[in-house]
Amino acid sequence: MNLINTLKNRKGIALIELLIALVISALLIAGLYRTFVGQQKTYIVQEQVVDMQQNVRIAISRMMSEIRMAGFGGLEDVLNLPNGVNGFTQPITGAQNTITIVGGFLQVRRDNGEPILVASASGNQITLNYATDRFDGNAHRFISIGGLESNQVVSRNVRNLILEKPLRLNHPAGTPIFKIQAITYSIGMSVGKMNLLRNENTGGGNQPVAENIENLRFEYFDGENNPTDIPENICLVKVTVTAKTDRSDSDFKGGDGFRRRTIASNIYVRNMDTIQ
Repeated sequence: MNLINTLKNRKGIALIELLIALVISALLIAGLYRTFVGQQKTYIVQEQVVDMQQNVRIAISRMMSEIRMAGFGGLEDVLNLPNGVNGFTQPITGAQNTITIVGGFLQVRRDNGEPILVASASGNQITLNYATDRFDGNAHRFISIGGLESNQVVSRNVRNLILEKPLRLNHPAGTPIFKIQAITYSIGMSVGKMNLLRNENTGGGNQPVAENIENLRFEYFDGENNPTDIPENICLVKVTVTAKTDRSDSDFKGGDGFRRRTIASNIYVRNMDTIQ
């Protein structure tokens, strides 16, 4: 009887208590979920901002390196060809949103990274210490020897390069060689995005360098920092690049929800005074 009375007197959980517990649990779970979602969104936004900043740095860095070297290579002889270097007859051909630079940007090397050097040079022929196909094809025939003299490769036989004109300078064994290129930077659509584009003007077309580049602007100045549109007077190029995040953020106030970063850089062109 005592056991039966004890069981009868034991109280259970009331329905109202159960409902209160469920409500409290739901509020706690909702709070935790909201915190998790907020942290996840913050992480995604930060990741996009980092990607955007990295893109704009890549865009500026590569352009700075190549614009700075415009005119390198003793370009007089190749710029004076009827068609110049793949259609360009100035070391810098600039507009507001695009620029083409000509120079010996690529030092020719073996696959293992070792430089390919002159073994001997005489008349209109150069013998290299290692064979290379860098100058095969009509759009690739522009060479700088030691960065001092340019020429056009007419034909190649293994390690021997036949040039269009006799060499003007004496180039000893061990002299490095460079491939002269005409490189164009612009922005345009690629794979559904507005990207920074790089074109070597050899038939391969525009290649994306950095994604989500919204604006690209070039300004040109002479040696006294006065604006100029005369190619041979350009001593400084100011580049301004604006990048934006890949996706819009509805919680970001202002405009269309995209975060943006703008970087401007002044690039002094080192070799323009060597062009006659």
